[in-house]
Amino acid sequence: MNVSVFTFTHQKRYFRFVDKATRSTGRDVEMALQWEIKTALVLALLIRTGVVLYGEWQDRNSIVKFTDVDYNVFTDAAEYMTQGVSPYNRSTYRYTPILAWMLQPNITISPLFGKVLFVLFDVLSGYLIYVMLMSEKTGQDRSLQCAFMWLLNPLPIVVSCRGNAESIMSFLVLLSLRLFQQNRIILGAVVYALSVHVKIYPLTYCLALYLYYSRNNKEGGQRLTLQWIREKLRPSKENTTLVGVSLFTFVILTGTCYQRYGWNFLQETYLYHIVRRDIRHNFSVYFYMLYLTAGSPYAGIIGLAAFLPQLILIVVCSLKFHKDPPMAFFLNTFIFVTFNKVCTSQYFLWYLCLLPLVLPSLTMSISKGITLIVAWLLGQGIWLMPAYYLEFEGMNTFFWIWCAGLLFFLINIAVIASILDSYVYTPWGRGIQKQE
Repeated sequence: MNVSVFTFTHQKRYFRFVDKATRSTGRDVEMALQWEIKTALVLALLIRTGVVLYGEWQDRNSIVKFTDVDYNVFTDAAEYMTQGVSPYNRSTYRYTPILAWMLQPNITISPLFGKVLFVLFDVLSGYLIYVMLMSEKTGQDRSLQCAFMWLLNPLPIVVSCRGNAESIMSFLVLLSLRLFQQNRIILGAVVYALSVHVKIYPLTYCLALYLYYSRNNKEGGQRLTLQWIREKLRPSKENTTLVGVSLFTFVILTGTCYQRYGWNFLQETYLYHIVRRDIRHNFSVYFYMLYLTAGSPYAGIIGLAAFLPQLILIVVCSLKFHKDPPMAFFLNTFIFVTFNKVCTSQYFLWYLCLLPLVLPSLTMSISKGITLIVAWLLGQGIWLMPAYYLEFEGMNTFFWIWCAGLLFFLINIAVIASILDSYVYTPWGRGIQKQE
C-alpha cells in the first residue's frame, strides 16, 4: 500500500513537471516566433528609413528627383486643407479628401510625415500577411518567407518611400481580409467600404465576398449551373449584414465628402477614373488604340467597352474561387490590372500584396516560379526601352511601346494560367471562432 502511494505521488509530481516543462517550452517557442517576426519588421522598417533618407539626399543633389510627383500633389492638397479650402483646388488631385486630411502634418510638422506614414502602412501590411498565414496553420518558416516576399520586396519599398499612397490600399485590403478571416463581418465590412471609398478597385471583390457568406457554402466542388447560382445568390444573415454595413459605411463616407466638397469630389475621386482615357505611354494593352482614336467621336464608347473583358473574367473568378477569398481577391485584382485601360507599375502592388497569401495553396515548382518571375521582370524591362527613348530622347516609339505592352500582357496571362494550373483549394478562415 505504501509503495502504491509512493508510486502514485511520484507519478503526479512527474506529470506536473512534464506539464510545466511543456508549458515553458510552448512559451519559449511562442517568444521565439514573436522575436523572429519582430526582427523582420524592424529590419524592414530600417531599410525603408534608409531609402527615405537617401531619397531626400537625391532630391537635393540630383536633377532626377526621387520623390514621386503625386507626393507633391498630396502635399499641396493638404496645404489647401490647412487653409480651410478644398483640396481639389490643386489640379490633378484625384483622391479622397481623407488622404489630404491625413497628410496635413506635412505642412504643420515635416514634409517627410507622409512618407513615414506610408512606410508604416507598408510594414504593417507585411505583418498582416504573416498573421493571416499563421492563423491558417501555414507554419512559422513558410509564413515568415511569405511575409518577407512583401517586407523585402524592392517594388513596395521604393513606391512607399517615394511618397506613393498605395501602401494605404494594401493595408486596408489585407486588414479587411484579416477581419473576414476571423469572421468579424461588421468590422470587415466597415474596412472594406473604406477601401472602396479610397479607391474603387476593391469593388471587384464584392461578388466573391457575398458568395463566401452565402447560405449554401458546403465544401467540395459543384458545377456552375443556373440553379446553383440562384441558390448562392439567396440572401443569408451573414451576407445581408455584409452588404448592409458596407453600403451604409460607403454612403456615410461618400455623402459626407460630397456635402463638404460637392461635385468636384465625385468627379475627381470616382468619375474621372471610370471615363479616364490616358493616351500617354503605359503598360495597358489598350493605350495605343486609345492614342490613335483620341479625336474619334466613338472614343468614349471604346473606352467603356474596354471594361467588358474585365467584368466577365471577374464574375467568373468570383463564382469559381469565392470559397477562398485571398485567391479570389488576388485573381480579380490581377485581372483588373492586366486588362485595365491604364496600367502603371504602382498598380502591380494591388495584387502583389495578395500573392504571399496565395503561395501556400500552389504546387508550383521553384524552377517554374523563378522562370515566371524572370519573364515578368523581363517583360517590364523590354517595355522600358522604347519608353525611355520616347520620354528622354523625344523619339516616336509609341508603336514599339505597344508591342512591348502586348508581350507583357501575354506574360501576365501566362502567369495567371500557371497559378490556376497549380492551385489546390484549402478551406480558409472557417476554422476561426467568430469574435464579434
